[in-house]
Amino acid sequence: MNTILRKSMLSVAGLVMSGGAVAGPAPAAHAAPAETGPTGALRVDKTSKTTKTSKDDKSERRAGYEYQAQPNFYYCGPASARIALSAEGRTVSQDELAAKLGTTENGTDSAIDITRVLNEYTNGRYRTTEISSDVASKEQIERLRVDVKAAVDAGEPVVANILGGAVDTEGREHSYPGHYLTVVEYKDDGNTIRIADPADPAVQEYWMDVAELANWIAGRGYSS
Repeated sequence: MNTILRKSMLSVAGLVMSGGAVAGPAPAAHAAPAETGPTGALRVDKTSKTTKTSKDDKSERRAGYEYQAQPNFYYCGPASARIALSAEGRTVSQDELAAKLGTTENGTDSAIDITRVLNEYTNGRYRTTEISSDVASKEQIERLRVDVKAAVDAGEPVVANILGGAVDTEGREHSYPGHYLTVVEYKDDGNTIRIADPADPAVQEYWMDVAELANWIAGRGYSS
């Protein structure tokens, strides 16, 4: 297990933006949703814990989960953890998770806290992996691809702690000064992944190249 020691790199939140950057690093990770109240939960793939997205194709897999947007600018950690736990059939409030995570208006400190709390509900099945460099190496990208596949195959979505901007497969930029989001699906043998983003209920999901996600995580880590 890799661990994250640089909590000081975590940054203060701002509004989600598509196609633009949000300024200013500071102490913790969170991002504001497009509305102030929680979005009604949306269940995805109710029929099974893990769903093949094409018949007999192991290169594509999706975890069933329940989407719920974060209700304020600093609950991205609790919201992302809730999405992950919903794939286990667990309905846990964001407030309960925030209390366990130590989330404040400064956000949630690190992926270590996400892993710790997810393990309280999953009998210790999650671990933290750090991408410590500013740019992910080929080995780190491959490790993320393998980890996403294993996690989604098990019906246990990955929660990633990201920083800065990244571009999805449709060319849209998503930029945060610190944020958590959940990886719920993969295709192309894990080279393309689908993100459930609690920050903006108007854009709940988007596809991204796994290398792009790895570089988005760079300097932080993920729970899988």
